[in-house]
Amino acid sequence: MRQYHGSSSRKTSGSGGKVRSAKIPRLYEKGGPFTATKVGEKDTRVLKRGRGGRGKVKLKKAAFVNVLSEEGMRKVKIRTVTETPDNRHHARQNIITKGAVLDTEIGKVRVTNRVGQDGVVNGVPI
Repeated sequence: MRQYHGSSSRKTSGSGGKVRSAKIPRLYEKGGPFTATKVGEKDTRVLKRGRGGRGKVKLKKAAFVNVLSEEGMRKVKIRTVTETPDNRHHARQNIITKGAVLDTEIGKVRVTNRVGQDGVVNGVPI
């Protein structure tokens, strides 16, 4: 499902009359579908073409998370998704989103980036 990111047509003017849109929603104003990044055996990335030819890397399956701690950055294997604040069903399906808590080899890690938009998984230990 795509979302329309233009102005709303439900707003009214000051006199109470409904505001009519001057144009129809364009395809470039719509967002892409949700990239449900799952835990897998190896990383799987897909390159999507954006407006103007710019590319965006979407992460479909993730096996590792980059953990930033006091010692520095470490690449750690993901075991499973423990909990997600946005949707409890994502934890059951092992879908990684921003704010999700992952169970890794070094303990619990909170995801700090938008995984489907960046192409990597970054996090901090809890």
